[in-house]
Amino acid sequence: MARPRKPLLSTDRIVETARDLVDREGLAAVSTRRLAAELGVSGPSLYNHFRTKDEILEAVADSVSALVDLSMFEDGRDWRTALHDWAVSYRAALRDHPNIVPVLARGPGRRPAALRLADAVYGAMVDAGWPPAQATSIGALMRYFIMGSALGSFAGGFVDDASAYDPADYPHLGQAHLLAEQQEKIDERAFETGLAALLDGLAQQYRQTRV
Repeated sequence: MARPRKPLLSTDRIVETARDLVDREGLAAVSTRRLAAELGVSGPSLYNHFRTKDEILEAVADSVSALVDLSMFEDGRDWRTALHDWAVSYRAALRDHPNIVPVLARGPGRRPAALRLADAVYGAMVDAGWPPAQATSIGALMRYFIMGSALGSFAGGFVDDASAYDPADYPHLGQAHLLAEQQEKIDERAFETGLAALLDGLAQQYRQTRV
């Protein structure tokens, strides 16, 4: 009986394996040797697809950008609704893959999915009547806000030990030890609150540009 063949090595398989490794153990865990071991191949075989570890991480980052829904910029939603829905989708992708955010934060570079994302946002804002310079600023500030929200949890940053918050030193943090257990709820509410405030401010600016 013939032995089962190993799955053929492909760019997609390397990226998927690298993304899983980053998700589990962080960026520092990625090396060509470790990836080769995870894939069950020899290290040099990876170089047929990627020249360096950095190229692999760039591809992983772009695979996460590709998860972001862009349909809201094409289906007739008004610019504010489209920005809101896109921001929610973008944050969801980053929340599922937080360890790759530092690579994404460098900017799109030459990554195709990231460039399509930037093009969709900018194009939608210009089509909605925003001046090009302001459309650029909107894309930038949305990226700052969304990525910042994905870099860490506010609620999860507080320890669940009540003794850490001596009322003599921190008179207003008597309930801070309870924040961690409500982490997801608090972080989601904070994101939606900030996003609404941001969009309210943009709506006011937009009305001024139409006068």
